[in-house]
Amino acid sequence: HPLTSSTMAFSGAIRRTAQRLNKVEWSSPVFKGDNELSSMVAGFRAWTAQADAMAEKYAAAPGPIDFASAKKSVRDVALVESLEKMYSSSSPPALTYEWSKEDQDAKSQLIEDAKAGLAFTQEMIEDTEREIAYLRTHRTTREVSTSDMKEVYPDIAEEVEKEIENREWFKDTLNK
Repeated sequence: HPLTSSTMAFSGAIRRTAQRLNKVEWSSPVFKGDNELSSMVAGFRAWTAQADAMAEKYAAAPGPIDFASAKKSVRDVALVESLEKMYSSSSPPALTYEWSKEDQDAKSQLIEDAKAGLAFTQEMIEDTEREIAYLRTHRTTREVSTSDMKEVYPDIAEEVEKEIENREWFKDTLNK
């Protein structure tokens, strides 16, 4: 039956998509960087799980409709006969979906933007890890001298020296 073949083709397309999505690394930081993106990814993953379940459910062709048992259990046999006649004479066209070029381009641009964002995020992560490592090695304790502090925090040291030169002794106090 033509409807069955189009359903099977659609089911195959869903199955192939679900198989490709199994290769996506969902734990990647790019999917966790933004609350809105995280919720969209969670929704998308739920949709793919549902598509996968549907692909499993409809993997086999449906069995033939048992009109004889329906005629026995329904009061209006003529209705079942008309449905049987319509089913046997019907040949609807196959349902196909064409992904438009504009939509493909838009999605490709979104993917490229996400990749660029991922590279920037990865660079920020590496910089932050280096900064954390530096700060851990130069942790402020009671044993740290003023010259050590000036070395670790040169911007603060420069500000302090400028305040001393300008005799701004109480610049950062509450009683201005």
